[in-house]
Amino acid sequence: MTASNWKKILKQLKKKVKVEKFLKHNKPKDRKIGVAAKKCERCGRFGAHISSYGLSLCRHCFREIAEEMGFKKYS
Repeated sequence: MTASNWKKILKQLKKKVKVEKFLKHNKPKDRKIGVAAKKCERCGRFGAHISSYGLSLCRHCFREIAEEMGFKKYS
Protein backbone atom coordinates (compact mmCIF):
# COMPACT_ATOMS: atom_id res chain seq x y z
CA MET A 1 0.00 0.00 0.00
CA THR A 2 1.41 3.37 -0.94
CA ALA A 3 1.16 6.55 1.04
CA SER A 4 -1.07 8.12 -1.60
CA ASN A 5 -3.95 5.63 -1.46
CA TRP A 6 -4.25 4.60 2.20
CA LYS A 7 -6.95 7.23 2.84
CA LYS A 8 -9.17 5.71 0.14
CA ILE A 9 -9.61 2.60 2.24
CA LEU A 10 -11.04 4.64 5.14
CA LYS A 11 -14.13 5.39 3.05
CA GLN A 12 -14.81 1.66 2.76
CA LEU A 13 -14.54 1.02 6.49
CA LYS A 14 -17.83 1.90 8.17
CA LYS A 15 -17.44 1.07 11.85
CA LYS A 16 -15.33 3.22 14.14
CA VAL A 17 -13.56 0.22 15.68
CA LYS A 18 -12.40 -1.00 12.28
CA VAL A 19 -11.11 2.44 11.32
CA GLU A 20 -9.12 2.82 14.54
CA LYS A 21 -7.59 -0.64 14.16
CA PHE A 22 -6.73 0.03 10.52
CA LEU A 23 -5.03 3.32 11.34
CA LYS A 24 -3.08 1.76 14.19
CA HIS A 25 -1.53 -0.92 12.02
CA ASN A 26 -1.49 0.43 8.45
CA LYS A 27 -1.03 4.21 8.43
CA PRO A 28 2.34 5.17 6.94
CA LYS A 29 4.57 6.99 9.38
CA ASP A 30 5.42 10.63 8.92
CA ARG A 31 8.85 11.00 7.36
CA LYS A 32 11.43 13.21 9.06
CA ILE A 33 14.45 12.42 6.88
CA GLY A 34 15.00 10.95 3.44
CA VAL A 35 13.59 11.45 -0.03
CA ALA A 36 9.93 11.22 0.99
CA ALA A 37 10.25 13.83 3.75
CA LYS A 38 9.79 16.82 1.43
CA LYS A 39 7.70 17.21 -1.66
CA CYS A 40 7.03 19.97 -4.15
CA GLU A 41 4.13 22.21 -3.17
CA ARG A 42 3.23 22.79 -6.80
CA CYS A 43 3.32 19.32 -8.42
CA GLY A 44 3.96 16.86 -5.57
CA ARG A 45 7.27 15.37 -6.75
CA PHE A 46 9.69 14.09 -4.15
CA GLY A 47 13.10 14.34 -5.85
CA ALA A 48 15.35 17.32 -6.62
CA HIS A 49 13.79 19.55 -3.98
CA ILE A 50 14.82 23.22 -3.63
CA SER A 51 14.12 24.45 -0.13
CA SER A 52 16.33 27.55 -0.21
CA TYR A 53 14.50 30.81 0.60
CA GLY A 54 11.53 28.73 1.78
CA LEU A 55 10.54 27.78 -1.78
CA SER A 56 9.70 24.06 -1.33
CA LEU A 57 9.67 23.44 -5.09
CA CYS A 58 11.18 20.74 -7.28
CA ARG A 59 13.73 21.85 -9.84
CA HIS A 60 11.28 21.40 -12.72
CA CYS A 61 8.71 23.77 -11.24
CA PHE A 62 11.42 26.21 -10.19
CA ARG A 63 12.69 26.47 -13.77
CA GLU A 64 9.16 27.21 -15.01
CA ILE A 65 8.33 30.00 -12.55
CA ALA A 66 11.75 31.38 -11.57
CA GLU A 67 11.52 34.51 -13.73
CA GLU A 68 8.03 35.31 -12.45
CA MET A 69 9.40 35.15 -8.90
CA GLY A 70 12.23 37.54 -9.71
CA PHE A 71 15.19 35.20 -10.21
CA LYS A 72 17.48 35.97 -13.15
CA LYS A 73 19.33 33.44 -15.27
CA TYR A 74 23.00 34.23 -15.75
CA SER A 75 24.61 32.85 -18.94
